[in-house]
Amino acid sequence: MKKVLIVLLVLIAAVVGGVVYLASGANEFIRSQIETQGTKYLATPVSVASVDLSFSEGRLTITDIDVENPDGFSDEDAMSLTSITLDLGSSTEEPYRIQEVTVDGPEILYELDSSGQGNLIVLKNNLTANLPEGGNEQPADPASPSPKLIVDQVTVSNAKLVLNFENLDTGEFELDKKAYEVTLPTFSAGSIGKPDGLPADQVGAAIVQQMLDNAIKQAKAEAKKVVADKAKEKLDEEKDKLLEKGKDKLKDLFN
Repeated sequence: MKKVLIVLLVLIAAVVGGVVYLASGANEFIRSQIETQGTKYLATPVSVASVDLSFSEGRLTITDIDVENPDGFSDEDAMSLTSITLDLGSSTEEPYRIQEVTVDGPEILYELDSSGQGNLIVLKNNLTANLPEGGNEQPADPASPSPKLIVDQVTVSNAKLVLNFENLDTGEFELDKKAYEVTLPTFSAGSIGKPDGLPADQVGAAIVQQMLDNAIKQAKAEAKKVVADKAKEKLDEEKDKLLEKGKDKLKDLFN
C-alpha cells in the first residue's frame, strides 16, 4: 500500500512539475514568437522583455515591447509599449476568442526625415508588404499552422505621441520648435478576425496596423495645426509690416 502511495505521489509531482514547466516554456515561446513575427512583419528589430501567462486569471501580459526605428531615421524607438494585456476567453476550439486586448501608455514617435518621409509610414508600408496578399489567412509555414483567433475589443489608452521635425528642412518657413508631445485620446479598434478568425501572428500584426493608422492620422492632424498656427503668425507679422509701411507713406493722414 505504501509503495502504491509513493508511486501516486511521484506521478502527481511529475504532472504538476510538467504543468509548471510547460507554463514557463509557453511564456518564453510566446515572447520569442512576438519578437520573430514582429521583426518579420515590420522589417525592423522588435524586442520583448517578458511574457506572463496566468492560467488561473485567464490573462496574458506582455511587458516592455520596443519597436526600433526603420533604417534612415534616428536611434530612438519608433514605438515603446510598457504593457499589453490580453483577457482570454473560455473557448476550447478554433477560432479561440480573446475578450479584450488593452494597450496602456504606449510611447509613439512620429519622425520625419529630410525628404518629409515619416518613420511610421515606412513601418506601415513594411507591414502591408509582408502581410499575406488578398486576404489570404494561411500561415507562412503550413507545416506549423498558427491557431486562429478572434479579438472582441482592442483599446489603446494614455498614448503619448512625439512629433519630431528636426531633420525636416522647412526653408524660410521656420518653426519655433521642431519637437512636440501630444497625449492621444483613448482609441478603440473594435473587433479583429471575425467571423472565422485570423492566425495568431496576423492578429498581432492587425493590432499594430490599427495603432499605426491612428498614430499617423493624429500626427498629421497635429502637424497641420502647428503649420496653420505658424502660417497665421507669419501672416499677422506681414500684415503688421505692410501696415507700418503704409503708415510711413501716408504719415500725413495719420498725423
